[in-house]
Amino acid sequence: MKQITLKNEFAVSGKGLHTGLAITATFKPAEANTGYVFRRIDLEGQPTIEAVAENVTETRRGTVIGLRSRKEVRVSTIEHALAALYAAGIDNCLIDVNAPELPILDGSAIVYTNLIEEAGLQEQEAEKEYYIVKQRIKVVDEETGSSLIVLPDDDFSIDTMIEFDSTVLDNQFASLDNIADFKKEIAASRTFVFVREVLPLLQNNLIKGGDLDNAIVIYDMPMTQEELDHLADLMGIPHKSAKELGYLNNKPLVFNNEPARHKLLDVMGDLALIGRPLKGRIVATRPGHTLNTTLAKKIRQELRHQNVQAPLYNPNKAPLMDVNRIRQLLPHRYPMLLVDKVIEMGKNYIVGVKNVSGNEPFFAGHFPEEPVMPGVLQIEAMAQVGGLLVLGTVDEPERYSTYFMKIDNVKFRQKVVPGDTLIFHVAFMTPMRRGCAVMKGYAFVGEKIVSEVEFMAQIVKNK
Repeated sequence: MKQITLKNEFAVSGKGLHTGLAITATFKPAEANTGYVFRRIDLEGQPTIEAVAENVTETRRGTVIGLRSRKEVRVSTIEHALAALYAAGIDNCLIDVNAPELPILDGSAIVYTNLIEEAGLQEQEAEKEYYIVKQRIKVVDEETGSSLIVLPDDDFSIDTMIEFDSTVLDNQFASLDNIADFKKEIAASRTFVFVREVLPLLQNNLIKGGDLDNAIVIYDMPMTQEELDHLADLMGIPHKSAKELGYLNNKPLVFNNEPARHKLLDVMGDLALIGRPLKGRIVATRPGHTLNTTLAKKIRQELRHQNVQAPLYNPNKAPLMDVNRIRQLLPHRYPMLLVDKVIEMGKNYIVGVKNVSGNEPFFAGHFPEEPVMPGVLQIEAMAQVGGLLVLGTVDEPERYSTYFMKIDNVKFRQKVVPGDTLIFHVAFMTPMRRGCAVMKGYAFVGEKIVSEVEFMAQIVKNK
């Protein structure tokens, strides 16, 4: 799949939940591989902040990102907007904002979702990169017992469970099995707060812009009429009867389990900070912004350690090209044909496989007592896979050959020995020009990169 950005820009205006300021944020198309970037247009130099987990600076009552070198460069309450962008499949977006937070709007993501639909989507040339969950990941808050578990799955889905010591809101469950249902099932779910939390929040200089139109307010512990009236005056909302426990909002709940659905929305927004769409199933128990961003940071750390994930390899699946088809396209023969099959191929990339047998002829001399596949042959195997990718750009590929002109940035990270299965991922770095292509190749054994290289190739018609 290709990366996606907005087709047209759109703007939202409203007050900030915590600052109470009048705020405008403009969402703009962005170049491929930009990701989500916030730009503080009200500050000198209009500094930008990448919306990635390592830039999270605070998670008290919302997710805050910022520059550690300039403490005033920060943006908070970003999770609702990010959830809407993520659900729409948008990979790249520039958000200009004139304040240290996004407007709270109605406390949900529905305004963003509707405006994204109106603005439209634009497909880009670059390939979309996923984070594919291949094994169980778990993060736990030992103090609260909250946990996030991520399991392998073909698509993105979430189950969310919340629990509060409350007579009004105790246990709730929400799930999203298909991200295409985000608008219908999740987007309109509003943020919520307990009346008993309001005074401490106000004392911490927060929720200056909170009211009954942008949050569900839950009254679950009786207080005197005078105390409730005082809080209502502090928040600038109408007085309510202190005798009636329940939801204080004039607008009824959108869903019976709206708080649980909003927590699911928050999980999505925070996991957008991974910087890639995720393929996996998330089971969230009593999630919160701190735990959500902890998971995002853990995944980001893995991505920084190894920028490219190993391709999925199912040996039971029929290959796109078997060795017989490869022999029709490549001139190589024993002992120099180093590709057994091709399992995946797109417009700009290819995935090939080499099973390293103990009977490989090079093991006789490299080395008899400690057989190791020569690094130069790993590069040659990647070059052959890249040759198949280049040949896929022409009609009648059997009539062409691929010749390699340059090799750069070769790295060997781990030994390759008999019994290993090498998985090669080779992709174009630039478009083909005048029959020449620049490619980047990675070789994996299991989940680990064993070697990588950049090379240039030329395709020539056979005489």
